[in-house]
Amino acid sequence: MSTVSTPRTQSPVPAAARPHARLDWRLRFGALSLTWGFSFLLIKVGTEGYAPFQVTLGRLVFGTAVLLAAMAVKRERLPRGARLWGRMAVAAFLLNALPFSLFAYSELTIPSTLAGICNATSPLWGMALSLVALSEDRPTRVRVAGLGLGFLGVLTVLGVWQGFHGLDATGTAMALLASLSYPVGWIYVRRTLAGTGNSHLSMTGGQLLLATVQLALVTPLFTSVPERFALVPLLAVAALGALGTGLAVLIQYGLVAEVGPTTAQMVTYFIPVIATAAGVAILGESLRWTTPVGAVIVLAGAALTQVGPKSTRGRRGRDRRAPGGLGPFSDRPQTTRRPPAPSPGRRQP
Repeated sequence: MSTVSTPRTQSPVPAAARPHARLDWRLRFGALSLTWGFSFLLIKVGTEGYAPFQVTLGRLVFGTAVLLAAMAVKRERLPRGARLWGRMAVAAFLLNALPFSLFAYSELTIPSTLAGICNATSPLWGMALSLVALSEDRPTRVRVAGLGLGFLGVLTVLGVWQGFHGLDATGTAMALLASLSYPVGWIYVRRTLAGTGNSHLSMTGGQLLLATVQLALVTPLFTSVPERFALVPLLAVAALGALGTGLAVLIQYGLVAEVGPTTAQMVTYFIPVIATAAGVAILGESLRWTTPVGAVIVLAGAALTQVGPKSTRGRRGRDRRAPGGLGPFSDRPQTTRRPPAPSPGRRQP
């Protein structure tokens, strides 16, 4: 959920020239899927001891600490420029502060399994928004069919023919709004933060730092200091931040650089499966038949929305460009296409 702005375009790296990885990329892919899949469970556990804003603030603090430590090891600096930081602040709100908080609040009243499935609708929202906001995204019959199929899956998960029986409407709406916030943020990043010349790590570290500051200002206004610090929820928040919001982003960037964004973003389709399994097996959440069936339909629709025209499939599959923004609940990075060439005399952001 991911992550910030678009870094410099990179050419595909020949297999022989890539640095030797300590772990096979498939193992890291599996670890990333598990980390982000369990994030919804960790949010649920965290909210059992702390207010949603406190969970989000703790998540951002631990996640930012991991990225700043990585920057120190690599001797990288935060981006510079007031204009750039202003735009990064908007990205931090749309891609981190807002969706993280909405998911935390939603899990006060809905199961973590439902929150995980709602998160899987982000590609559907992104497809719908890109057709309106991004002129180069041409609709195809397959993508439009995927959009319709995906939202049919959402209605199946919600059991619309039963009148949403047993579901909290407010919590569900918050989770869906959180998933909508990501593509809105991605489009903003794509339009304002492409080609900054800064590394993925420095941009992401700056974005998470700004999101932390935003939550640090808001949290005291709506919450009070806990009377006791529950250990298990605190450990859940620490794991959510350090692993799911910090380390996972670093793993994802490594995957994008090694196997390309097309393969790396397939992790999206494993997250709701793992979130559902974890919620049922560990938290004892109930599971109606509409949840897994609807989830499969949602994922099938989301996969179809990612199918591009035949002429561009090969190029996208070979693309090694880095992701464009912290996405999902989980900060997973989303891929970006090559930004349009600047007009003569137009200053790049």
